[in-house]
Amino acid sequence: MSETLINRLADLDSCAVSDALDQLHLKGVAIGLQNVSHSKRIVGKAVTVQLGLADGTLSKRHLCTEAVDASGAGDVIVIAHENRKNIAGWGGILSQGAVMNGIEGVIIDGACRDVDESRELKLPIYAKAAIPITARGRIVQKYWNEPITVCGIHVEPGDYVIADASGVVFIPKSIADRVIQLAENIVRKEKIMAELVQQGYKMVEVMGASYEEILVNTEGDND
Repeated sequence: MSETLINRLADLDSCAVSDALDQLHLKGVAIGLQNVSHSKRIVGKAVTVQLGLADGTLSKRHLCTEAVDASGAGDVIVIAHENRKNIAGWGGILSQGAVMNGIEGVIIDGACRDVDESRELKLPIYAKAAIPITARGRIVQKYWNEPITVCGIHVEPGDYVIADASGVVFIPKSIADRVIQLAENIVRKEKIMAELVQQGYKMVEVMGASYEEILVNTEGDND
């Protein structure tokens, strides 16, 4: 079931998914994140990590290592870095491990580093910033594979995520099928509109009242 949903999600984009969530009056867009490395789109299921300030105790393992070791194809590392832009919460060795395991990409609501290395590895990373300052001695992993908050969005392990040039969107796993179906309906309607434009119809005809009401009219539409 989850593989089928991921395959369907891969045929969509973040805009259609955002519109579907709008229709359900739900928030899922992680505002402020941008692709800082490879431009490949991310589609997969969240493996969550919570970071926090070090308390002076030497950590026995580096942040995110357990999540990377436990993840593989179809997984996305999602890191709650609490909007920190002055310390990196992800780096090059972690990117190496992620690529070796087939991980789809990384999303972090703060800074990362070793961006050139991640670009060479073709690992997509969506972050708030890039900075060379290390996490060692400054930031530690508090826990992983538990619910976190990313850019104000509640994210649970196994929630679905899509990230592309327009942004990052999370989908609660409990309603993923419904959200994806609504997004597919929206894409079908917009495809028809694009065809009308190519046929020479005026924009005011194509994007009139029916376009403004598309989020209302798509609910339950399986045509």
